[in-house]
Amino acid sequence: MIITWQGHSCFKIQDKIGPDGVTLVTDPFSKETGPKVPNFEADIVTVSHQHHDHNNTDALRGTPFIIDCAGEYDYKGILVEGIDSFHDDKNGAERGPNIMYRFEVDDISIAHLGDLGHVLDNAQLEKLVGTDILLIPIGGKYTLDAKKAVEVISQIEPRIVVPMHYKTKDSKIDLDGVDKFIKELGLTPTYEEKLKISKKELPAEDMELVILSI
Repeated sequence: MIITWQGHSCFKIQDKIGPDGVTLVTDPFSKETGPKVPNFEADIVTVSHQHHDHNNTDALRGTPFIIDCAGEYDYKGILVEGIDSFHDDKNGAERGPNIMYRFEVDDISIAHLGDLGHVLDNAQLEKLVGTDILLIPIGGKYTLDAKKAVEVISQIEPRIVVPMHYKTKDSKIDLDGVDKFIKELGLTPTYEEKLKISKKELPAEDMELVILSI
């Protein structure tokens, strides 16, 4: 399985390279967000909420299966579960709803938390227990900040953490950078252009922090 970060909360997740592979894309963003807008072909697209920096599905090529509601889905052998949550810590009163997604790809469990703004309740946590790779917002202001993100990570206990939704050189949205989160989590990160991994290569004991480049 290969995960590449397109910027902001958008990832390209592939079970394999080539014509037989399935490509899943999370939260494609608009040009106002800053980084280059993703415009490659996709089979599945998930949307965590209807803000322009997360729902630009028209930019992608092909005729992808678009998921923007909670529930369970099975498309081209990829299992997806959408889990209701909120964009803030006031039950959505400030920024509305948010959908977290859990994917089963190549026997690996990946969770994408969208623009989560609060720690998890027991029902939400139950659906995310056993996550191997966690894609989590850490930039604050609109989502979890570094401290709250670490709290959610301690709830889920994934094997690999990949931060998202933070300030980069191309970002036009006012967010914290990644350094505060790295310090708060207390792990030495590895820096990768892409995360290429199989089930047997997942860390067995200590959690790992991976920072992906755009």
